[in-house]
Amino acid sequence: MSVRTSRTRLVSGAASLVAAACSLTACNDSGVIDTATGPSLRAAAPAAAADSSTSTAPSADAGGTTGSASQEPAAAPRPTAPKPATGTPTPKTPAAPAAAEPATCEGSNTATTAAPLNRPVNHLLLTVTNTGSGTCYLYGYPAVRFGEAQSVPPVITDSKPQAVVTLQPGESGYASVNLSSTDGTDGSNGHTVNSLTVYFHGPSGNESVGTGAHPSLPAEGAYVDDSLKVGYWQQSLDDAVSW
Repeated sequence: MSVRTSRTRLVSGAASLVAAACSLTACNDSGVIDTATGPSLRAAAPAAAADSSTSTAPSADAGGTTGSASQEPAAAPRPTAPKPATGTPTPKTPAAPAAAEPATCEGSNTATTAAPLNRPVNHLLLTVTNTGSGTCYLYGYPAVRFGEAQSVPPVITDSKPQAVVTLQPGESGYASVNLSSTDGTDGSNGHTVNSLTVYFHGPSGNESVGTGAHPSLPAEGAYVDDSLKVGYWQQSLDDAVSW
């Protein structure tokens, strides 16, 4: 090989290297690398990496959060139940009914019964029970009328109690009636009666007040004669039957 041929190959190879370098970098018209217009390969790599990292990272400003896009929405607030009353209202106590004014015992506010007594014989026991709502007073003695009699029998004066008989609701007062003579010597005009009416006296003891009572007599009636008389009203049964 001649020296000229070798020189020619060396020149061709150098030109190829220069062309390759220019293809990879920016060269000016004279074939020299222009550093002002083309950045180096080594400097370009970090920039590309930076662009790649910033393009994939989520932005905090995009949606206000950095969480997953599939996050569930917050649950709606539940309604609050009303609170029960802390105190129980006190029921009002109804006012007690006013007590009835005291009254005279008579047929409309009492119940009267008549029952024969074994002892003393020929006696009838009258029992008067207060059926009203207030106190009533049994004044004096019972004014009794047997059958169709036109007058009431006299009272046994010694049987008068020390105080007026006072009956609270449900309480009873008593009086005995001497129907006939026990030995048959003092009485006359004896006969059997089948009805009885009892009248009540007022505070003065002289007048009849209210309505009368009509207690039933035994089925066989009651035998009376002219010795018929009555005792005063008594607070106790024992006091009544002692006359």
